[in-house]
Amino acid sequence: MKKFALLLAASSLFLAGCQTQNAYTDEEQTSNSTKGAVIGGVAGALIGALANTGGKTSQTALIGGAVGALAGGLVGKYMDDQETELRQRLRASGVSVRRDGDDIVLVMRNDILFDVNSSDLDPDAIHTIAAVAEVLRHYDKTLIDVDGFTDTTGSYDYNMGLSRSRAVTVARVLADNGVASARISPRGFGETELAVPTGDNVNEPRNRRVEIRIVPHRGNS
Repeated sequence: MKKFALLLAASSLFLAGCQTQNAYTDEEQTSNSTKGAVIGGVAGALIGALANTGGKTSQTALIGGAVGALAGGLVGKYMDDQETELRQRLRASGVSVRRDGDDIVLVMRNDILFDVNSSDLDPDAIHTIAAVAEVLRHYDKTLIDVDGFTDTTGSYDYNMGLSRSRAVTVARVLADNGVASARISPRGFGETELAVPTGDNVNEPRNRRVEIRIVPHRGNS
């Protein structure tokens, strides 16, 4: 958490140092391009810093009170409406949408996201994630876990690093498309949570995936 606070403090100081005097209003101002560059840079740094920080999105959402809370009685309909919109946007995309209690889970197979052993997204995958981001921007009272998984081929350490890198890549695309980085927690699980149980060194495409878990934010109550 201290790292997050330092990043936010540094961005505030930098913006303050970039202010200029408006000749017409005599007020200090910061250009939109400067704001965008600083905010985008800090968002990217936060996404990287948040990878596997205890596995709880609520830790990141505490930054500046960035996420509004839902009253208990409103959660069900709020998530129902969001699920309906996601299903419409993601039809024929290859992304599976499922419900886990009040949470919504988007399951994205790695073969529609990345080349083998790569964390660089396919251009079509970027468009798909941008469509998800558009819905998440509208339904902004949620926290978002972006979880990467592999199969059991390759070493444990390699798979853990690859899954984490892929989760961070997807998280950054969400942030680049306007989702507040304080809502997002990228995490890598490697081969530790298999969708289809297998032995060691088994090539199983269903285990190679990124899951976006959308969790309603109920505040501290």
